[in-house]
Amino acid sequence: MKIEKDTAVTLQLSVRDADGKRVEGDQEPTVYLHGGYGNTLPKVEAALEGQEAGYQVSLRLPPEDAFGLRDEALLRTLPKTEFPPGVKVGGQLEGRDGDGHEQVFTVMKIKGPVVLLDGNHPLAGKTLTIALKVLAVRAASAEEITHRHVHGEHGHQH
Repeated sequence: MKIEKDTAVTLQLSVRDADGKRVEGDQEPTVYLHGGYGNTLPKVEAALEGQEAGYQVSLRLPPEDAFGLRDEALLRTLPKTEFPPGVKVGGQLEGRDGDGHEQVFTVMKIKGPVVLLDGNHPLAGKTLTIALKVLAVRAASAEEITHRHVHGEHGHQH
């Protein structure tokens, strides 16, 4: 079966930075719903469109095609008193960006009475090489299409 809109695609992937260091790569396969549902990067979908199980490709993506450029406006310094007890470096918190949209912030540093937060994706600003191997392709179920993501093994569980 070819990869096209409304197919569930099972991938083995490895993501490396510009220095060749692995920054992500699941030992377990990953599954996404193909067809513009926002479940993977647009350039990944474009590269896989029309392909079948067994297809392999390596994509070099500049930041604009991966997780975007870093936005220094997404850096925040807030008083530690505004955080719950136990806040730790590396923790993630939901907040609002400058426009009032929901944003996930990562605690980057706790320095005395202040907490430094970063709302950028951890891979923002990085050129990435993504190696993909298509393990399987199947028609998505009506429920998966309605929910806009894959269910079951390696997919979303309800």
